[in-house]
Amino acid sequence: MQTAKKKWKIYVIHHSHTDIGYTERQEKIEQYHVDFIRQAVAICEASHTEQRPEWKGFKWTCETFWAVEKFLENATDEEKQRFVDALSRGDIELSGTYLNMTELIQYELLTEMLARAGKFAAPYGLNVRSAMTADINGYSWGYAQALVDAGIEHLLSCIHTHHGMFAIGRKQFPFYWEAPSGKRILVWSGEHYMMGNDLGINPDGTLSYSVRDETPVWGIAEDHWKIAETRITRYLEQLEKEDYPYDFILVNVMGLLRDNAAPNGRIMSFIHEWNAKHGDHVEIEMTTLNRYFDLVKQQDAEIPVYKGDWPDWWSDGVASTAMHTQIFRNAQRMMSVVKRLDPNGESVRVNEMKEAEQQLIMYAEHTWGYHSSISEPWHQMVQELGVRKEAYAANASRLVYRSLDRVLQDQGDVLLRPNREFTYKVVNSFNYPVEDLAFFYLEEQWEADYFRNGMEVIDEQSGEIVPHQQEKVSRGYQIAVMAKLGAREEKRYVIRNATAPAAGRTTSSTRLAGADRIHDIRDLIPQAQAPDQISITENSIESAEVRISWQRGAGIVSWVDKSTGKELIDADQACGAFTPVYEVTKGEHGDQMTVRRVMGRNRKGMNVERFFGHLTGVKEITNGALYAIVELAYQVEGMSHYSLFLKVYKGQPRVDVSVRMHKMSVWEPENVYISLPFLREENGELWFDKAGAAIRPGIDQIPGTLTDFYCIQEGLAIVSPSGGLALATPDTPLMQTGPLEFGERRVQGQEPRESKSLYAWALTNYWETNFKATLGGFYEFRYTLQWGKPFHAVDEAVRANHFVNAGTVAFRSK
Repeated sequence: MQTAKKKWKIYVIHHSHTDIGYTERQEKIEQYHVDFIRQAVAICEASHTEQRPEWKGFKWTCETFWAVEKFLENATDEEKQRFVDALSRGDIELSGTYLNMTELIQYELLTEMLARAGKFAAPYGLNVRSAMTADINGYSWGYAQALVDAGIEHLLSCIHTHHGMFAIGRKQFPFYWEAPSGKRILVWSGEHYMMGNDLGINPDGTLSYSVRDETPVWGIAEDHWKIAETRITRYLEQLEKEDYPYDFILVNVMGLLRDNAAPNGRIMSFIHEWNAKHGDHVEIEMTTLNRYFDLVKQQDAEIPVYKGDWPDWWSDGVASTAMHTQIFRNAQRMMSVVKRLDPNGESVRVNEMKEAEQQLIMYAEHTWGYHSSISEPWHQMVQELGVRKEAYAANASRLVYRSLDRVLQDQGDVLLRPNREFTYKVVNSFNYPVEDLAFFYLEEQWEADYFRNGMEVIDEQSGEIVPHQQEKVSRGYQIAVMAKLGAREEKRYVIRNATAPAAGRTTSSTRLAGADRIHDIRDLIPQAQAPDQISITENSIESAEVRISWQRGAGIVSWVDKSTGKELIDADQACGAFTPVYEVTKGEHGDQMTVRRVMGRNRKGMNVERFFGHLTGVKEITNGALYAIVELAYQVEGMSHYSLFLKVYKGQPRVDVSVRMHKMSVWEPENVYISLPFLREENGELWFDKAGAAIRPGIDQIPGTLTDFYCIQEGLAIVSPSGGLALATPDTPLMQTGPLEFGERRVQGQEPRESKSLYAWALTNYWETNFKATLGGFYEFRYTLQWGKPFHAVDEAVRANHFVNAGTVAFRSK
């Protein structure tokens, strides 16, 4: 065996990568991980006896505390004590990571998750100082803060670079990650979580994934020693060529050649054999996270400091099950509402909220389906695991809304009964003032019959009649009022019969609309109408605050803030506001994995076909006392229906947008984007609301990180000293900032390709293993755009987005 120039030491972290549903049914994986801890405890105990002296030095790291929780739920008292004893001896170590997550999870729940391991360990005099993640390709900046707040000092990041990439430009590299508070955690940017298998450290599971050579091995090698000696030597020599500053490295190893793998004592046996043969030149030692990080901190080599976001390349799975992601996000949002309405848990028991939180966590975990979901989408396991994954979102929604119902009932919600009074309560759950629509409902026709001659809505406290707007909806009749509420304020409203007859619509001698009711000529003589009246023509909708114009084919081409005369749409962008963009990359029928595998970080193929939606029709839906709605219909490839509903408010610089589509089912890899071509002024900055911190994409990031797309929370903002805009995105968390064209991808720190484009990345099925194969179905994605002087500060914009996404809470009251 040829050796590298210096004496090396290889430290090995032995663990089981937790994938909830990639290799097996979710409940079976839970059973596996409970048994893995039992096995690890038994191996550790045997290593201290004459029974298995060849296992002496065995260490096991619990990658996720979720597995520990499940073990504790199923273990006997004796098993729990043996586990704690192994922790106390240092044979087993806890990682502060709860599960490997996407960036869907909100900050409050993230901090609670990361604190669980430490809370368990503290009564035993143990500190959880380190965490590790595997497979996932990044974290929100708030993740660093949540780690710090949980008392965690170190993070081992085992990036999987398939359709992703490690940060900083190199692996096997330490750096301090500065959190938003200024506190730091020490990160080791490691290799793939099965690099030890590639190097041959597990004789029962050799891999040729990160290491490619002339003798690829997937399983048990015929000449395992030759593989290990060749690859370890070559790997260490390569590190020396790259001026690696240390004489030690860290690799992870799995006990079997799969995710969710059992511990394997034979790895320790091999380490002893290796050290007896080659230990003078390359020594191997099984270790734990704390031991390794303490060693790193003892070195003289300077460790750089970076601060900012670390966007996750793998959060895009959330758009492969977009409907359930929408349900998840709404449930997570409403859970916060419930907590604000019931801060002391008087209406909802703690364990009920914990179960809702657990369902949210399980949906936001990084595994997005069975490993063959693309190659054999009809397979029973694909279907079963997909339904189970989606059920987490549905269960969370059910539990959260059941809790909301209990809170509202305790606050006076009157359930369905004859002769209910038409009295309603509106609540602002936020601790700051708000102004928004509140919605009251009349159940079907039988309640509406009480108001055949019209109705009035009364503010009960002031006794004043307040403007309202009525619409027929699936539930019956929706009555909307504009409610102004102080922090945590409640108001009561009463619906009564009108005291004056409702005014009908009359003809006008100056409105240039024909007998066909088409208004396609702008009026020459100003209409005798209220100053806040909204005007709708075939080419525009206009209020006192905004004029939105569209053109056949091109769609929405102008969005003018009338208070300043400023155009909010960037004329240099490829398409109009909220225009659909459809992409498909075609391959040979039946070979859907290959065409996807070679996409790399482009998320599309070189032969991608791209289609922009064309506006084909406009229709007025309503125009009342509070708002007007107009529908814009589009034609686009891949969809049988796509339309926009623009709700323009009276008296507010605000437009609600509803995108409705029927996506046809296609097996080929696809993407659907929704254009957001809003102008960034010379001094304007784009901000994204991410878990735990608002960040400026392309600015507030760690070097070498993703800049093509981001997974955000409640919305985004474009701010400038003179004002700005806030765009709430309750349903579509992925934002595409990089160019849509196939080509070289750029990461943070490299000169970006010239592009100021912005799209909501609504749907995708490009991944070749575990995304949902078909995107077919009906969708509605909502947006709220507000603009003006208040949004010169990003905090105001973030707050506005959080509020409009949650809205007021209104219910029938006594």
